[in-house]
Amino acid sequence: MSDYGALSLLPTTLVVGLALWSRRTIESLLAGSILGLLIIAPDAPLTLMSELALEVMVNETVAWIILVCGLMGSLIALFLRTGAVQAFTQTVVERAASRKASLMVTWVLGLALFVDDYLNSITVGTAMRQVTDRFRVSREMLAYVVDSTAAPVSVIIPISTWAVFFGALLVDNGVAMPGEGVKTYIQAIPYMFYAWFAVALVPLVISGVIPVLGPMRSAEQRAGKGLTIPPGAERIEASNLAIAPTDNARGQARHFTVPLVLLAAATWWFDYDFLAGIFLTLAVYLPWVVLSRRLNVEETTEAMLNGFKSMIPPLAVLVCAFLLNAVNQRLGLTEFVISAIGPHVSAGMLPVVVFLSMGLLSFATGSNWGVFVIVLPIVVSLTESLGADMTLMIGATLSASTFGSHACFYTDATVLTAQACGTTPYQHAITQLPFALCAATAAALAYLLLG
Repeated sequence: MSDYGALSLLPTTLVVGLALWSRRTIESLLAGSILGLLIIAPDAPLTLMSELALEVMVNETVAWIILVCGLMGSLIALFLRTGAVQAFTQTVVERAASRKASLMVTWVLGLALFVDDYLNSITVGTAMRQVTDRFRVSREMLAYVVDSTAAPVSVIIPISTWAVFFGALLVDNGVAMPGEGVKTYIQAIPYMFYAWFAVALVPLVISGVIPVLGPMRSAEQRAGKGLTIPPGAERIEASNLAIAPTDNARGQARHFTVPLVLLAAATWWFDYDFLAGIFLTLAVYLPWVVLSRRLNVEETTEAMLNGFKSMIPPLAVLVCAFLLNAVNQRLGLTEFVISAIGPHVSAGMLPVVVFLSMGLLSFATGSNWGVFVIVLPIVVSLTESLGADMTLMIGATLSASTFGSHACFYTDATVLTAQACGTTPYQHAITQLPFALCAATAAALAYLLLG
């Protein structure tokens, strides 16, 4: 990795600018990646593109995401084909008799599915689309509520994939003793201000205490006229509707809830390995579907393949985001930003500076876990050299990762939530951004005061 200085900012700046102008995610990511390739290897950009593309596709994290998202798509397709989602939806409708109630049920479901943010985004969005449509709630508002209970909830409840991953990193960086990573993580939970504020903001928005802001206001006005699906998202909605119940579907709500409980329990049993949890859930659910004659073997296989296929568009965005991240790593974007800021801060200012700078990095790169891996050693060194509070700094760093996951228009949480709720990643991100910025502002003030 060479030092490209301020040039490392150009690809991400182009991505954000193009996305705001064109409202196209994949094309913007590819344009930024190509610009980065031209900066790094102007004489052989295609050779480097080939090298980085292969590097991304054999990356263990990318393979994990493809398998997890694809198999979740297969599981959701089985729920749809057997009529389980429709039965669950009908049960919810009987209890949610108003617009506010439907959104509050969505929020509560998101709180309940805290084991993993992917499970949360895909499942709750799929289950609640039809419910909120009945009350003329825009898909953008649904996506905001779902996304605000995905990563933010998984961060502050320590029995989740986030806690296990970040707990291990704390041990690797000498912040926690071996075997005490999650314990150290738990001590920092009270200081993960962005996650707390993001979750708490949702019921205030639903109840009208905080008015809808900016593009979300326009989306809600459109939905009030019966147009809940945003313009330009018709292809996504068609993909979601392509998997319909069979003519003789006899789904029951328990056919939806029992597998989800099993998935959460299996993920916990396998030390928060979400992929192993999905495999076990499918191993139990597939025979149940066939033996109970919900679907025959051919219909079951077809549903699984169609479900996996329905996840290809969001996975394409994620692969392009990882390609951009690989380019940014070659350019040294993270190191440039941190090194430019580090020498100019005091112990008191360090929490808010780390939260804001790392939040911007996570937002710009679309990589929340990846940025944390790179930045944590730098943050630990700065904290020790300046004498700042380590627990507060862990909270600030994790809050920044959460903000990036929540606000960026091409990060995994945004893309998957948009797909499940039936909107485009850009439409979801741009309508959610004012609320994310409100939570980020409150968090920054909290870090400033405590620092």
